Amino acid sequence: MSDRSFLSWPFFEDRHRELADALDVWAGAQLSSVDHSDTDAACRSLVAMLGDGGWLRHSGAMEGEKLDVRSLCLIRETLARHDGLADFAFAMQGLGTGAISLFGTAEQQEEWLPKTRSGAAISAFALTEPQSGSDVANSTMTASTDGNGFVLDGRKTWISNGGIADVYTVFARTGEAPGAKGLSAFIVPADTPGLKVEERLEVIAPHPLATLHFDGVKIPGSALIGEAGRGFGIAMSVLDVFRSTVAAAALGFARRALDEAIDRVTTRKVQGAPLSDLQMVQGHIADMAVDVDASALLIYRAAWAKDSGAPRVTREAAMAKLFATDHAQLVIDRAVQLHGGDGVRHGQMVESLYREIRALRIYEGASDVQRVVIARQTLGAR
Repeated sequence: MSDRSFLSWPFFEDRHRELADALDVWAGAQLSSVDHSDTDAACRSLVAMLGDGGWLRHSGAMEGEKLDVRSLCLIRETLARHDGLADFAFAMQGLGTGAISLFGTAEQQEEWLPKTRSGAAISAFALTEPQSGSDVANSTMTASTDGNGFVLDGRKTWISNGGIADVYTVFARTGEAPGAKGLSAFIVPADTPGLKVEERLEVIAPHPLATLHFDGVKIPGSALIGEAGRGFGIAMSVLDVFRSTVAAAALGFARRALDEAIDRVTTRKVQGAPLSDLQMVQGHIADMAVDVDASALLIYRAAWAKDSGAPRVTREAAMAKLFATDHAQLVIDRAVQLHGGDGVRHGQMVESLYREIRALRIYEGASDVQRVVIARQTLGAR
């Protein structure tokens, strides 16, 4: 059983503690039955289960409501500890509709959020392009005006839920100004003519990923989220909220790895004594425990700050993501080492965690990008 003492920290209210406890019980009872042999089918099943369980109501906010980042982080941490794909399914419902929650009109929210929060529709966030991964301002996909609407042309790649989503939040160049100031955000249903899945992408930890091709995709003016030319700011605001949750998922993986390592070293014997009697092993466990708690402190500081009204938590969220993802990789690597040969055996939990954690150090801002963000924020504050 993972350490739960962090829930007593002053970052949380009773409702957060109740949420974490209830989800832990639900996940323990429900997620072990999910068949992962077909990734697309598993994701669809998980979205439906999370919707039926009421957990997806936290993934989006209707007009008059507010996204609670601490709840989002606790949900992602808990789900990741139980099942990485369940965490992915929850996360994409939030990220995919984050722009609608934060900047959408009442009509846009009423059309899509009840569907995504119930699990009736799957959402996706289409920002990355083949030539502009971390450099969002260099996006080249266009949204040309067409009467009262727009026509989208271009490609998006590494799109999570690509190929199974019912709706995409898409960022394209409307050209109000060069660079970041000329992007806008749009709602694009997956069945819109001209939108095609060009390629499905296979990765070391199976998730639905795709390259999308937009060929003369016509959308109405009502598909625009917020104001034209404000798409970059919308994307960054969404990532400000959800970047901390990526860190929380990494924390969930790290907690599970620490649990697995403790179980291993306390039950595995060498020369008649448990591995945990060895000082070197104790040193590894100590380092893992420190990394877990330090990550949690950074994550829930960022989440608490956002929930407390901070307009932007760019620096705090970047610190949380950088530290938690990089150090979760170290925690999991130590767990694999402590498992010996079993640690690299396919089907073992720590082997699965080893594959799951790697992508988190890349998506929603790679670790080196987070260092640049932190440095600029720190230098600019002086």
